Amino acid sequence: MRRTDPEGHGPVRYGPPLPDDGLPVLPEIAAVLAAAAGRAESEPVGGGTALLEAACGYWGRRGLPTEPEQAVAGPGAPALLLGLTFALGGDVLVPRPCAAWWTPYARLLGRPVFHVATPAECGGVPDPYALLETVRRVRDEGGDPRLLVLSVADDPTATVAPPEVLHETVEAATGEGLHLVSDETWRDTVHTPHDTVLVSPAEMLPEQVTVVTDLAGAHLPPGWPAAVARFPAHNAGNGLHARVLDVLTALGARVAGPVALAAGYALAEPEPVTARIGAAAGLHARVAAAAHAAAVGAGALSRPPQAGRHLYVDLGPLRAGLSSHGVGDAQDLEDYLAARLGMPAPGGHRFGDDLGALRVRLSTGALLAGTDEQRAECVGSPSPLELPHVRRALIHMRSVFDDLRDEARRREPPR
Repeated sequence: MRRTDPEGHGPVRYGPPLPDDGLPVLPEIAAVLAAAAGRAESEPVGGGTALLEAACGYWGRRGLPTEPEQAVAGPGAPALLLGLTFALGGDVLVPRPCAAWWTPYARLLGRPVFHVATPAECGGVPDPYALLETVRRVRDEGGDPRLLVLSVADDPTATVAPPEVLHETVEAATGEGLHLVSDETWRDTVHTPHDTVLVSPAEMLPEQVTVVTDLAGAHLPPGWPAAVARFPAHNAGNGLHARVLDVLTALGARVAGPVALAAGYALAEPEPVTARIGAAAGLHARVAAAAHAAAVGAGALSRPPQAGRHLYVDLGPLRAGLSSHGVGDAQDLEDYLAARLGMPAPGGHRFGDDLGALRVRLSTGALLAGTDEQRAECVGSPSPLELPHVRRALIHMRSVFDDLRDEARRREPPR
């Protein structure tokens, strides 16, 4: 992995952030934050009563009844995952690829991380047979696998795991005694919620699953860090809850007071919030579908995006065209596409994928970039893809992919 060592490439601080929604802050949420700007007192470690009750109501509306003593809030999901990784101990298992922020915290604690292949249907969830084989191999080599992190609505692949696939994986994991952390940051960004069945692992085996949700997924701007975690409701869950609180206390990891009020308002899901979440999901569904069509039309491979504000593209079929531009691995591809597209294009190696594979995550929020007025217009437009700044961005993306397709064809050996 020496190729990712140079400054600006490999270090954690250069890793990709969560995909932005590219939209202005919802005025009602901004008003709550502004009204709390004079609040001087600190939010308690783990979250105050109002925030935790709002989180419990949020989960209850999704079929996960929760009491406040099962919940914890922190300044972003990374702090919560760090606490969980420390509290659970042992080695960590994650799917390949996985969210870029999952593995640095285990490595920070000196915990080995093992990537497991995903099934053909989706990302975010390990293939159950590959998971069992990985657990066996790790134990044979003296390891101690204890924690599996997964996501039903996934970053980076933008897929939603079918319930039957998820069930097999959850059964395999719990049969091996693994504790599951379900990252549900993107569950409220499903593109077609009436046609997509999304089930939380905590609904299947509630005693062995902790749910983590970063509110930057659907509820708050990414610059206002807040996340919530839901622990199992039994003695083991109580102990885990207490150990995570100890870690958050040691780190001083508190949600900022004004942000906590905005988070509580958003989690209560009043009409302005639910309307914005629905409109944003629909907007990004249309932009993601157009970007997917541009990539696949040029010969690249990509699962159709089902959630989130991104898509994951494999440009391996266009390797011949890319090689003429000096692109030989995912880091080269990241550098090349970021320059050509004028937007971040983190390579698959950022997400635990093979460095040699030409895979990249593209964010749809970058295709909405413009003035505040232009971005606001995207939310309410019946034809957002026809707005001039969005149309220009999509045309440019299509031309970049088409150029690579044409270059690859020119370099194909004669038959």
